[in-house]
Amino acid sequence: MNLEKVIFGFFVLLAATLNFGFFIGDLADADLHSEYELYAAVVVSLITTVLKFGDRTQIGAVHLATSLVADLQLVAASVVWVYCDHVSSRGLDEHAMASIVSLSGGALLANLVSVVLLVIETVSFHRR
Repeated sequence: MNLEKVIFGFFVLLAATLNFGFFIGDLADADLHSEYELYAAVVVSLITTVLKFGDRTQIGAVHLATSLVADLQLVAASVVWVYCDHVSSRGLDEHAMASIVSLSGGALLANLVSVVLLVIETVSFHRR
């Protein structure tokens, strides 16, 4: 068993599940979406990106691209949350929450592509 692949797979799946946990629920209801879960998704997604830097294969490049997309969308969702909650006079209303959850939905799609790539890579691996 390759410990590096186990750690990589763990963080890819953890990033996807944390993002899914934040995303699920009514789009505009802030009570159903935890800010701490969003921040955890951002941190794990950034860790996953760092783990993907060493791979020089074509599939590794696509893994990195999907991770960067997820990072960008999750960071944008976090920035919108912080802006609406602490800066904007409107506060964290339904419109803002819908934007935050939609951004995390885009990151979730990128995470799912990464998981599919991981499964394809694992299935196509030939033991030597």
